[in-house]
Amino acid sequence: MSNAQSEHKTIQQLFDLTDTVSLVTGACGHLGKALAQGLAEAGSSVVVSSREEDKAVQFAQQLPRPVQQAHLGIQLDQLDENSRQTALRRIQTELGGIDTLVNNGHFPLSADLNTVTEKEFKIHLSNASAYFFLAKLVCDLAVNQQRQASIIMLGSMYGSVGSYPDAYEGVSPASPVAYHALKGGILQMTRHLAVYWSSKGVRVNSLSPGPFPGPWAPEAMVQRLERKSPMKRMGKPDELKGAIVFLASQASSYMTGQNLVIDGGWTAW
Repeated sequence: MSNAQSEHKTIQQLFDLTDTVSLVTGACGHLGKALAQGLAEAGSSVVVSSREEDKAVQFAQQLPRPVQQAHLGIQLDQLDENSRQTALRRIQTELGGIDTLVNNGHFPLSADLNTVTEKEFKIHLSNASAYFFLAKLVCDLAVNQQRQASIIMLGSMYGSVGSYPDAYEGVSPASPVAYHALKGGILQMTRHLAVYWSSKGVRVNSLSPGPFPGPWAPEAMVQRLERKSPMKRMGKPDELKGAIVFLASQASSYMTGQNLVIDGGWTAW
């Protein structure tokens, strides 16, 4: 049998995450839950992280186990160096290592460009350094264990295009300027890390959701966003599952430094 034939994989094998470990930060949030569920449904053992350990443990227990994988709920404040290192040591001890990191969680900000303080702005941008240092820990661990890894940064359509002021005017604060700066920076960080880490067997890509408002979002704002969207509707969290499994799995093994946008066509305008 030739090498090409022996290395052939079916589509089911390419997307199969059995015997892998995935760390999802902010996994108890609106989109984080869907990302964690998608990885679990594909066979990965998912580490659910949250600043509140009880919440993480509870959600981890609810995740599907199609191949009897071992999910884990842990406390992790990605802005805190000691918390990051403690979390990585625990994961290594209990599950052996990390094959996929989904850098999803971040400390939120509600203040818009008219009300944000300099302190709030700087704190929000510190989410970028948290993404980097957690990714570096995972990269270093993978290299030390001589295993490949996939790092997925959560970007946003607002990392690629400007805001839509009319959607917010009179019904909610404007989309925070610090958030736009953060997400744009994450996309560039993705490219930078990808070219430096690819030779180590570590892939780095970003996933950028478009409008996926939570149930708390003002209805008037949602309606305005729907009118703007080419699909005339908002995204549903489950519509991110296919993308996250693709980026985590061998189906995307020749892909690094790229930004996968799931936005209902928003950035096609």
